[in-house]
Amino acid sequence: MASRQEEKEQRKREREERERAAAKDAKRKRLLQVIGGVAIGAVVVIAVVLVIAGGGGGDKADQGDLRNLAAAAGCTVREFPSEGQEHVTKKLTAADYKTNPPTSGDHAPPDQVAQDGLYATGNEPDIGRWVHTLEHGRIIFQYKPGTSKTTISKLMELYNRPVLDSPAGYHSVLMQNNSKMPFEVAAVAWQAYIGCEKFTPAAIPALDSFREVFVDTAPEQIP
Repeated sequence: MASRQEEKEQRKREREERERAAAKDAKRKRLLQVIGGVAIGAVVVIAVVLVIAGGGGGDKADQGDLRNLAAAAGCTVREFPSEGQEHVTKKLTAADYKTNPPTSGDHAPPDQVAQDGLYATGNEPDIGRWVHTLEHGRIIFQYKPGTSKTTISKLMELYNRPVLDSPAGYHSVLMQNNSKMPFEVAAVAWQAYIGCEKFTPAAIPALDSFREVFVDTAPEQIP
């Protein structure tokens, strides 16, 4: 029979073994927590990098879609530096702007801004008035003088389409061009336009995509 001293030493060894096992287990758990924390941190960093790189993602994808649609329709999408946004009282002409159709620059005072809507052929607003409405985030669909009624009808259908989650005709204008633009049809936004030298059915989705990308992107957001 083992002596009491031997039993005591045995219990001590068992207790020390349990303590060593517990310490080893605790160390393993701490290591896993550190590794897990590093992994989570890496995921967060990757996510942040992706968000920054994507810059909001949706707009860039829309831009890519727009340019593909424009190319398929034989249309040109261009963006321009701002020419300013001063209010002037004189009547402005195409010669007062660096782009045709104009996309920014001097424009009519606030009480003369062109309103949203469809303008009958020959009743289109002056250039200074519609450049001001571009500053308010509007999209202006334009067709050159002499455009057929069939084409104008198709542009009216486009104008009346819902815009993203907004109602038909949202922040849009349809009018005959009065700047002698080199395009048969175009859509104009602040500092950008899409111009189509020839109107084809493929121009409609390109014009529609332009509106979705550029509507409400101007300096002044007016309801």
